Amino acid sequence: MGVNPITNLGKRAIGHLSDRRFAASSGVWTQSKFIPNQLQCRALVQSPRNSIKTGNCHTTRPFYVFTPRHLYSSVPSYSNKKMGFLAWYLGLLESRPILTKSVSSCLIYAAADLTSQMITLTPSSSIDLLRTLRMAGYGLIILGPAQHGWFNFMGRVLPKRDLVTTLKKLTLGQLTYGPFVTGIFFSFNAALQGENVGEIAARLKRDLIPTMMTGLLYWPMCDFFTYKIIPIHLQPLLNSSFSFLWTIYLTYMASLKKVLAGLVKLHHDVRTCEYEDVHVLWEMLKKNETGIARSAVGRKQGQLWNIVNWAKRAPFFCHSV
Repeated sequence: MGVNPITNLGKRAIGHLSDRRFAASSGVWTQSKFIPNQLQCRALVQSPRNSIKTGNCHTTRPFYVFTPRHLYSSVPSYSNKKMGFLAWYLGLLESRPILTKSVSSCLIYAAADLTSQMITLTPSSSIDLLRTLRMAGYGLIILGPAQHGWFNFMGRVLPKRDLVTTLKKLTLGQLTYGPFVTGIFFSFNAALQGENVGEIAARLKRDLIPTMMTGLLYWPMCDFFTYKIIPIHLQPLLNSSFSFLWTIYLTYMASLKKVLAGLVKLHHDVRTCEYEDVHVLWEMLKKNETGIARSAVGRKQGQLWNIVNWAKRAPFFCHSV
């Protein structure tokens, strides 16, 4: 009356083995875990041979999807390579935020300083690796933790991202955070070069205000984009990325020669003299000081200090203050 059930079972087993053999040679059979049971039941209602009826629904066998071997092996590896570094970096930001931001700032400042040196490099000069180490140390020790603290503080105090809140963050950054980190940058760099307190103060008096005024042309638009769009945990990274171009300028400013504190005092003393001939001495001092700024280190210092010593030995020419 019907076909022997054992014969049907044997045919189905042979077909299953041949399918597995084909999958091993040309592709991969993967069990679908993403198709809902209801869809599987609905799709197999018209094929009772592949399902077992239980109640109102058919409980199906595992649903297999065939993928050719070259697609199965290449697509995930390409995605992993593309997203691997980003996922790794985001994981470090989550597990070790301060260290990750510090190392990022260190690398960016080192790269920016090397770029700045190569731009201004002359054929007779070479790369100053000590200067690069100073900049990298600033990024690692000071800027990374400072960025972490500042952006998290802004996120807690002003959590919104509307236009008014963003402008408040931008203004606070320009008035407090910007001058603080720039002043620390100049002081840190000068101290590592062996300058004393008076020389550091003279450098800040000379360089800080011009640097901040130049920063007003660059940082407001960078900060607006950072505060308005970027999540808090990625804001230090973007800020350091914007710092790359800024640091090229900043490292150039930090590499300028130190201010001669004694010369500053002498300028003040000469201005207080009451004799008419002091104008001649003042012009000589300015001319020699300009020569020092434009020449190599120490080329004109001998001439200048000869004039200084001559002025000190002439009490009839200028009274003391």
